Amino acid sequence: MTKLLIFDWDGTLSDSLSRIAFCMQRAAEDCQLQPPTVEEVRNIVGLGLREAIAILYPHIEDDGLIERIKEDYSRHFLSNDKVPSPFYPHVMESLERLREQGHILTVATGKSRRGLNRVLAEKGLDSFFHGSRCADETRSKPHPQMINELLQEFDVQPSQAIMVGDTEYDLEMAVNAQVPGLGVSYGAHSVERLQKHKPFAVVDCFSQVEEAIRGHESCSSLRGAAGDAAIS
Repeated sequence: MTKLLIFDWDGTLSDSLSRIAFCMQRAAEDCQLQPPTVEEVRNIVGLGLREAIAILYPHIEDDGLIERIKEDYSRHFLSNDKVPSPFYPHVMESLERLREQGHILTVATGKSRRGLNRVLAEKGLDSFFHGSRCADETRSKPHPQMINELLQEFDVQPSQAIMVGDTEYDLEMAVNAQVPGLGVSYGAHSVERLQKHKPFAVVDCFSQVEEAIRGHESCSSLRGAAGDAAIS
């Protein structure tokens, strides 16, 4: 059985991509920079904020300006996020069922710790997830450190975990941590980009996550049985 489920937040659980793009564009304007397009912002969703800015504005070498962009983005996001972005359809009921089935539910996100804690509190989910990792307290995706720390915290082997995400950074992180990846097609990155990192499935709605997990577990059991038969 899969013990540990690791979920990305923005674009996987939370329908927040348009808000992220708006706030990044306003932050760029505040700093007298050319605002990125919505598509350019969608490309960097999931990364830590500093890593995202480095991709959007590779010519910027001034750490002071990078900090200004970060601060302005956070200010705009806080101002526009007084009502938290909604979850995608079927997210909460699916998470509740997965929790009842005995899975350990965790989050690995490019959000800051302050930002994740705030949205969890606003949604009344402070104690719903068993654990989480944020980009400002560990390494940004696609480095595997977020996943590795969660595996260690809950004493779980990589084969007993699944990473669920909407970007290639999520799925590349899963590959780097040797954890199976499950993609969702409704978020920031195209199915083609997700498939580059060989997830065991890509689903079109969060309600399909449970079925995909069961299918993965069945296939894993069959492979294990075949291996035992070959050894004997």
